[in-house]
Amino acid sequence: MFRKLITIAIIALLGSAPGMAAEAKERLKVVASFSILGDFVEEVGGEHVSVATLVGPDGDAHVYEPTPMDLKRVSEAKVIITNGLGLEGWITRLIDASGTEAQIAEASKGVVPRTFTAEEAGEGQGVVDPHAFQSVGNARIYVNNISAALCAADEKDCQAFKDNASAYIARLNSLETEVKESIGKISPEKRRVITSHDAFGYFAHAYGLTFLAPEGVSTEAEASAADVVKIVQQIREQKASALFVENISDPRLIEQIGRETGLKVSGVLFSDALSPKDGPAATYIDMMRHNVRTILEAINQGS
Repeated sequence: MFRKLITIAIIALLGSAPGMAAEAKERLKVVASFSILGDFVEEVGGEHVSVATLVGPDGDAHVYEPTPMDLKRVSEAKVIITNGLGLEGWITRLIDASGTEAQIAEASKGVVPRTFTAEEAGEGQGVVDPHAFQSVGNARIYVNNISAALCAADEKDCQAFKDNASAYIARLNSLETEVKESIGKISPEKRRVITSHDAFGYFAHAYGLTFLAPEGVSTEAEASAADVVKIVQQIREQKASALFVENISDPRLIEQIGRETGLKVSGVLFSDALSPKDGPAATYIDMMRHNVRTILEAINQGS
């Protein structure tokens, strides 16, 4: 009798499975171009979205080469979130090739961009700095843009997206207070550091640091011998306090500069990508805290 009841129960469960699957809510398919945006989308979308990130942890969105799987993900997406400002030079070609009908949103829309003349950038033409997310104030703009994009694609869950965005922005506000208080503890004469490429301009402008970099705002252009000589002279003249490698860059250039200036490499800063989940910068908030802590520790040790 007992065995018969078990059999009936199993049949009943199997029979109800298709109906249960049909009733299960399908998540909104969202593609984010790189890991920092993916984290923002997960915070805003929560349980209502399924997020695919094209350029993953420690990946370089400047020079990324899309894969066939990326093409499939983009073709199936309902929403595509990009940074804009010229960060992902490959994204338009990928979207066009996919034939996707997804809504496309630039997370940086509304940001006041940093711009350089050709001479300042060391490149063939004037350029825009795409790393707007390195300012927490700009991150709030990103989050609101993402919330609006998700609402446009999924009206029934719009209030959830707005609520999640508001809660996350409250956390970002607390984060920005932490960053300002921490950087405020550094003496003005010690607020000059070196990184691989010019990815921290928005951070520098918002919080009062100076970052020197042998490469420009993109990692596509390698630093020339003249660039290295120039940065070494700057370090000696302006007395930089610390030297850092970036998680997305080859460390050899920074190591060479360290040898020529006598500065020790003081750690890794996360610029254009998060760390893997088990790393120190698995989320945007973790990334900002890690970078600030790493900068403070390096400057204090050099005091």
